[in-house]
Amino acid sequence: MTETSTAKIGFVSGGAGSMPHYNSFLPLIPDAIKMDFKGLELYNESLYQIADKKETIVGRVKELVAERQWDGVIVTAAPTEVLNPGLFDELKATLAVPFTTALHACVAALRVYNAKRVLLLTPFDERMNELICRHLDTHGVAAVAPHPFQNLAVPRRMDPDQVFELTKKNLDGTDPVDAIYFQGAVLDPINALEKIERELGMTVIASNPAMLWYVLSKLGFSFPVSGYGRLMREWPEIIE
Repeated sequence: MTETSTAKIGFVSGGAGSMPHYNSFLPLIPDAIKMDFKGLELYNESLYQIADKKETIVGRVKELVAERQWDGVIVTAAPTEVLNPGLFDELKATLAVPFTTALHACVAALRVYNAKRVLLLTPFDERMNELICRHLDTHGVAAVAPHPFQNLAVPRRMDPDQVFELTKKNLDGTDPVDAIYFQGAVLDPINALEKIERELGMTVIASNPAMLWYVLSKLGFSFPVSGYGRLMREWPEIIE
């Protein structure tokens, strides 16, 4: 497709449809793309409330694709996937449009850069990080997650400089890795990506940019953009 083409993409959260950390993501969305944010409202007080809701998620996403005439779908959040085993396969069997989950897109991006061992930074607690690490391991990515958070409010308040310092501290304290992987945009790295890659000399994969890259690539688009890290700048082809 050319850059004058248009597509409507569903951006589906298991929680609310609008969150403050989406603001840094909005500048990455090309003018030719309409991003339709939709929350399923399946959890409120705790991320763990979304567990065992696979059939509901798949059914709701299928309905939304038809109702809102989406050309592609992003199903966000690693907790949604690790707490509903088999979610990706069920979506694949059900949806007729290109889609991705957070973990699937990020694994695809890590594969492009041959990153087999990563520093995983998330806003989640130790239990959730362990579930994500197990999932990644089944897809050939060894992850170390040395910095859990007990309260999402803490990473939510961090500015880009604080995200950089957190990254540097944990990278310095970790055995060598091939890349840094941010999963969970509450710990928002988008406005720190360039500085992290430049000053720490590491490729960085972040979940929101990776999902955008993946689903638009599946639709035949290429929208390279500078200022948001290597993946967005290079816009490489997907390696399945």
